[in-house]
Amino acid sequence: MTIFPFDGILNTVKKVQTKAQGDVKGKNMRIPTIYLETTIFNFPFTDDAPQYRADTLRLFEEIKAGKFKPFTSEYVLDELEETKDVEKLNKMKNLITANNISVLLGNDETIRLANLYIKTGAIPEKYSTDALHIAAASVAGLDYIISLNFKHIVKHKTIIETEFINTREGYKRVFIHTPAEVIEHEEDD
Repeated sequence: MTIFPFDGILNTVKKVQTKAQGDVKGKNMRIPTIYLETTIFNFPFTDDAPQYRADTLRLFEEIKAGKFKPFTSEYVLDELEETKDVEKLNKMKNLITANNISVLLGNDETIRLANLYIKTGAIPEKYSTDALHIAAASVAGLDYIISLNFKHIVKHKTIIETEFINTREGYKRVFIHTPAEVIEHEEDD
């Protein structure tokens, strides 16, 4: 798998093994790999959904702390470029560089798998980029897709149907969750 580190532009190719390992509290523990879908870069800069914003900001804190190995894709970069507000666009791109998020490049296998999701009705053709997000994470062998797209990604039908297709096609299960489902929460006293 080929990915690019993102520093404002796609640059030097580097190969990365997605089965990240880390030493946590003296124990050799596997660090979960996560795919950050486009909505995750938007919510830190919105005021109309304070809980989603708080959860997403906490997710970025946990990424910086090394609790996750983060990835996104060129499909996310393409969607971010559609942002009309240049200041917000720069802030969203800065999240990628500031959090050392690796960018997965599209490939024929990702497109093939996304087309299967569309052909079977798991994701509507009109929202083919959402199929590409799931396929990119699946082909890369990542553990989680983190999204706040409730229409076509974080949706029971999508999760069940893409999981079935992934299993049939020889890919492991990719868990699809919101930030709230993967971050640590402070216990209430």
